[in-house]
Amino acid sequence: MKLGATVNGAKCDFRVWAPNATRVRLQLKRQGEDAEQAFELRAEDGGYFSTTAAASAGDRYFYVVDNNKPVPDPVSRLLPEGVHGRTEIVDPNSFAWTDQRWRGIPLRDYILYELHVGTFTPEGTFEGVIAKLDYLKNELGVTAIELMPVAAFPGERNWGYDGVSPYAVQSSYGGPQGLKRLVNAAHEVGLVVVLDVVYNHLGNEGNYTRTFGPYFTDRHKTPWGEAVNYDQTGEGPGSEGVREYVVEHALYWLREYHVDGLRLDAVQTIYDDSPKHILAEIKENVAMFAKEAGREICVIAESDENDSKLVLPPERGGYGLDAFWSDDFHHAIHALLTGERDGYYQDFGALEQVAKALAEGYVFQGEHFNYWNRRRGTSAKDVPLPANVIALQNHDQVGNRAKGERLSVLSSGAQRRAASALLLLSPHTPLLFMGEEFDETAPFQFFTSFGDPVLAEAVRNGRREEFKKFAGLWSEVPDPQDAATFERSKLDWRLAQSEDGMLAWYKSLIGLRKRLVIPSERRAELAIRDGAIEMRVPASAPKLAVVANLKGRQLSDIAGDWEKVLSAADEHGAVAVFTHK
Repeated sequence: MKLGATVNGAKCDFRVWAPNATRVRLQLKRQGEDAEQAFELRAEDGGYFSTTAAASAGDRYFYVVDNNKPVPDPVSRLLPEGVHGRTEIVDPNSFAWTDQRWRGIPLRDYILYELHVGTFTPEGTFEGVIAKLDYLKNELGVTAIELMPVAAFPGERNWGYDGVSPYAVQSSYGGPQGLKRLVNAAHEVGLVVVLDVVYNHLGNEGNYTRTFGPYFTDRHKTPWGEAVNYDQTGEGPGSEGVREYVVEHALYWLREYHVDGLRLDAVQTIYDDSPKHILAEIKENVAMFAKEAGREICVIAESDENDSKLVLPPERGGYGLDAFWSDDFHHAIHALLTGERDGYYQDFGALEQVAKALAEGYVFQGEHFNYWNRRRGTSAKDVPLPANVIALQNHDQVGNRAKGERLSVLSSGAQRRAASALLLLSPHTPLLFMGEEFDETAPFQFFTSFGDPVLAEAVRNGRREEFKKFAGLWSEVPDPQDAATFERSKLDWRLAQSEDGMLAWYKSLIGLRKRLVIPSERRAELAIRDGAIEMRVPASAPKLAVVANLKGRQLSDIAGDWEKVLSAADEHGAVAVFTHK
């Protein structure tokens, strides 16, 4: 990397971007020594400071900017003492990779499985995830795992979106070596690894970037306060350094950790009026790296705006990203199954919306959205359906409920089987949330472990205020700081051995997807008959059909040369899956 600590034989090169500083000093503490040594960094053009000192991997250091308190490097690979502690020097070349032949797989083959490292297994570590890779690939059958953010965050419990040191891998998960072991092991069994990264804000506790430079701007506001300073049209300096910081960060995960893709959090809160939007710049650099490396690498955006610009090519005014999280399928089917109409669910609940999302990608394409009191979305006609990542559950839609309930406690077994058939046999890119395939009943709740008591109380109150708009729920919001909230959110792997058949159902659907959906034309024919959705894939010369009643038992067979291969029914829902003879 151009920044951070770079091991160079018996010495180490230190370089930091600190345009706010007039002076930067290095406080180095070598392994086995009690005393620290101080080194003055020399100023370079563009606000950079650098020095070289005798140091090696395992040594730790602070920077002192002007007369401020010692703080970690904003480009730290590891913070073993926590986000307020010293940076530990890491030699990225010390890991012995064995995935040299791995080239990744194309996005059209993705069956994503989103997981949170801390709650996915009892261990809550990268090693714990490694132990489940054979299950994910060879038993369940998914093709890609998506890790919620692993960048260093305050404390030991967090979703990861409060990260404050973007380059550092959370120490309690296993640090850099642990993440590399996980990626290497995933590639050995043939699994893609997508990493969730956050470019719209940094957390509060342990965020020392302002000490170094103008990482934020008041030209734009976000739900977290000032926006990240990407905008080159402003009068203030510094956006070039921030853009470099973020672009290099994206490449860092691909280079040093061999990840296969990035999921960019909530890009609608990334504000940039520059001639080239930062999202387009990230994608452009990732694409160049992928071409040079001969690897399949994707960039997926999360957005609630249904904006086709995200995935349209640059020559058509787009950013050229590979895909985006498309919420409308989830919202439509969730509102229909549960009857909920609070918050953004007020605009959903019609069976026709489920069909439209499956046929076109998303529902709102410029129509008025009551929850926003304005229009939402653009035309979906030029967006290929695999560019829509759709889900029945994900960390947001489960964890951002007041009590974090899953569909397993909000809907019937046949309803979930019907919904999962529509998800996994659709032409879109499906995403599963950890545990849904075996009907996990434990909630996934919002948890934190901030050390700052003022911030902790602000988060508690903020969660309660947030849910006042969801009738009757706000008083039951669990305390994010309570360790029990985190413990409640861990998967119960005994359920994967249960005999209720949900895991077998998911495995059968994934098998059908691999055989009949992934290699076919990625379009679907949708119709509504007798209160049920009928989906045929592909649209021309269909090879399979799903008939799903999401609100009752009534279900009709389909005419023609079809064989029923899966079915389920109860008083709340019914589904049948057919293959063409």
